Amino acid sequence: MRLIILGPPGAGKGTQAARIAEGLGIPAISTGDIFRANIRDETPLGKEVKQILASGGYVTDEITNAIVDDRLEQPDCRPGFLLDGYPRTTAQVGALDGMLASHGKALDKVLELTVEEEAVVDRLLRRASVEGRADDTEDVIRERQAIYRRETAPLAAVYAERGLLVQVDGMGEVDEVTARVLASLGH
Repeated sequence: MRLIILGPPGAGKGTQAARIAEGLGIPAISTGDIFRANIRDETPLGKEVKQILASGGYVTDEITNAIVDDRLEQPDCRPGFLLDGYPRTTAQVGALDGMLASHGKALDKVLELTVEEEAVVDRLLRRASVEGRADDTEDVIRERQAIYRRETAPLAAVYAERGLLVQVDGMGEVDEVTARVLASLGH
């Protein structure tokens, strides 16, 4: 199964992506995790990404598309995958369509976790204190929420028009959300 999970930063996409991927036997591919690994290893890409994230912005489509294309070529993606954090823009939707078409594949479903924004801001501020994430200040979190509403939320409409969008309530206990997501996928 080839899936995308959408939702604003802090909606629980990473947690749910890992659980869904394990349940379906497919890799969860998080562009955020790939970027954080590069930051941790202080690669040239990591240094560039760190500067972008510190200002509350997103990494360019060119960099992100190349990373995703390379990752989807890996053997563990043959049976399917779950993308978390990609695509974020309509331009990236087009790039992903091209990547998949070049391999004769298509998406099966796009999951959207719906959440209350203030609850998400509180969740991210707690995560920042626990994990020591320098990029998770309240101003940066609110800027990311605004960027999400402007640039990524419209993707839900694109995928709804294609009949691929499945909205799932992302509020509540982690196990409850996982049960709702898996039920929405017929599992």
